[in-house]
Amino acid sequence: MSYLSGTNIYLRAIEPEDLDILYQWENDSSLWVHGCTLAPFSKFTLREYIQNSCYDIYQTRQLRMMITLKKTNETIGMVDLFEIDPHHERGAVGILIAPDHQRKGFGNEALQLMCSYAFGFLHLHQLYAHILQENKNSLKLFSENGFISCGLFKEWVKTENGYKNVVVMQRIN
Repeated sequence: MSYLSGTNIYLRAIEPEDLDILYQWENDSSLWVHGCTLAPFSKFTLREYIQNSCYDIYQTRQLRMMITLKKTNETIGMVDLFEIDPHHERGAVGILIAPDHQRKGFGNEALQLMCSYAFGFLHLHQLYAHILQENKNSLKLFSENGFISCGLFKEWVKTENGYKNVVVMQRIN
């Protein structure tokens, strides 16, 4: 079974050639509200991140995979497994699909592949995600992939327009 290859996409390790696209996505301040980023990343910092991505995921407690189209080898997004806890056999999942490729099923396929990899190969017991309550597309994506809403963090994320609620989604294998 290939955990990292689907019908239209495959997941692959991050490469030095991904520096420019990673720089673009990580420094898009409109996306920062979905994660924990508070300031831009330098190319130097991202280059070091890429160089260190070869370390064991149980040491770094994270894994970033680039989402790549099979037909063209174009990188269209990334999916992260982070806060990996080997003792409790769980990890958090985050996904980003470039705007031009959203609502085409690629996020669904990437999330399916990451779940299969996390459960089938890494033998994690559960995955979870923190999703802004107003992010209906992401809530739908995770729901359609077996994640259930199991909590709400009220006023969890501070934005320039006030505080936002975050839904906790969880999938148990």
